[in-house]
Amino acid sequence: MAHPLSRIIDQLKREPSRTGSIVITVFGDAIVPRGGVVWLGTLLEFFEGLDIDSGVVRTAMSRLAADGWLTREKVGRNSFYRLADKGRQTFEAATRHIYDPPPSGWTGRFELLLIGNGEDRDASREALRNAGFGSPLPGVWVAPSGVPVPEEAAGAIRLEVSAEGDSGRRLLSESWPLERTADAYLKFMKMFEPLRAAIARGASLSEADAFTARVLLIHYYRRVVLRDPLLPESLLPADWPGRAARELCGEIYRALLLPSEQWLDDHGTNEKGPLPPARKLLERRFGS
Repeated sequence: MAHPLSRIIDQLKREPSRTGSIVITVFGDAIVPRGGVVWLGTLLEFFEGLDIDSGVVRTAMSRLAADGWLTREKVGRNSFYRLADKGRQTFEAATRHIYDPPPSGWTGRFELLLIGNGEDRDASREALRNAGFGSPLPGVWVAPSGVPVPEEAAGAIRLEVSAEGDSGRRLLSESWPLERTADAYLKFMKMFEPLRAAIARGASLSEADAFTARVLLIHYYRRVVLRDPLLPESLLPADWPGRAARELCGEIYRALLLPSEQWLDDHGTNEKGPLPPARKLLERRFGS
């Protein structure tokens, strides 16, 4: 019988290198809740399990630092990385989007942001996408009223509009590629359903495998959910797969949490020694 992770890792190897993206997943999912600083050696040990060369990882870390996502501190011959201030708000917004229950109490209105052609337009665009905003026209961004506006877009002109009637439905269809997002959710479930079934059958995963599975689970899930505006249920198709994908992701995540955290207890290091624990915080993820 094939190892429960083999198909997922094989799929990862068939894709263009996403080492930097996986590093971001590791930080957001596992390192930030444990203080936010990690030794490079901990990351290299994890990536060795994915058969990703240490040179590739070092290059990815250097690029993330150069782009302002991470900062590096040298202690003797050892390098330690932490999340830079630039990325902290983006991480916090992404964390809520990935792990928190979908928002409720929709008012029936949408918030429109008008972004000018200033030098910060590219940064605003990326931050708005990651916060779940859609764009029906260049420079125009929309989300259900009440969605937090990223700091990068704080200077935008803000308006509120009704989403009722044909105009509202047209706004939805032109702002978000819901069909593509639905297809991406279905592919995610197809990839990870065998892992859920294996866990349900009592498949044995080592602590290292559990941590690898957890990181890849969130790596693939966040690639879909961060493009999902998390629209109110009344605006979604009856067969919308986002709900089932979240349930599957949460079920697998909870099953992997204890052994994956044990791997971090045993192998995770920062500049002061072992990483501090974060189980109470993590246990609230994917709650109802």
